[in-house]
Amino acid sequence: MNARLLALFFLFVLIIASFVSLDLHFLVFFETDSVQSMGRFLLEFMHPDLEPQFILKVWYASLETIAMSALSTLIAAFLGLLIAFKASGVRPLLNVLRAVPELVWASLLLIAVGLGPFAGTLALALHTTGVLGRLYLEAIENQTDGPACALRAAGASSAQVFFFARLPQALPQLVSYTVYRWENNIRAAAVLGVVGAGGLGQMLSFHLGLFQMNKAATVIAATLILVALVDSVSDMIRRHLG
Repeated sequence: MNARLLALFFLFVLIIASFVSLDLHFLVFFETDSVQSMGRFLLEFMHPDLEPQFILKVWYASLETIAMSALSTLIAAFLGLLIAFKASGVRPLLNVLRAVPELVWASLLLIAVGLGPFAGTLALALHTTGVLGRLYLEAIENQTDGPACALRAAGASSAQVFFFARLPQALPQLVSYTVYRWENNIRAAAVLGVVGAGGLGQMLSFHLGLFQMNKAATVIAATLILVALVDSVSDMIRRHLG
């Protein structure tokens, strides 16, 4: 009990020190100028741009975001499965891939391949490969050894043991992980557009930069709808697998 109290005390001290060191000024939010600025922002934001031409642009950007997330997840699933098959010595590689955030990957790839969805897709694929590879590896390693031992005893190769014993046992779990990461990549794809990686995020960054709040509101609404739809679809798939 004393150790727990001591840990809570140090945690409390750390939180207080964080507030002090960051020099936060919460009262600024309640100043007259700040309240008026926020009021103007909300008024503009509550009137989204619903012109057919702009809605069509948002629709194409939504499709681009879906394509980025789906393609990057498929690439990551394929590479993650290969990495899980060649399990020895790959954990440091997986740690590097997933330790670097998508935004950092996108920033580096933008220098190499330029602006657009290609950089965003590659950034998502690299990060997701690290995540899925680690999840796949753990799911396959935690399977029972009975079928694998039986195939080895029959003279099967390592590849045959992997694809006919270990992989079928882990397949429902692997699909569930993949669908969940696709759901996360939809959100990440929308964020990556802020650095110029295409999709809804790029539109949002552009219109916010020009203070076109009505257009930004439309893009944000489209992003929320897209995420909600993907959440529903992925939840249905996971329940079906369960």
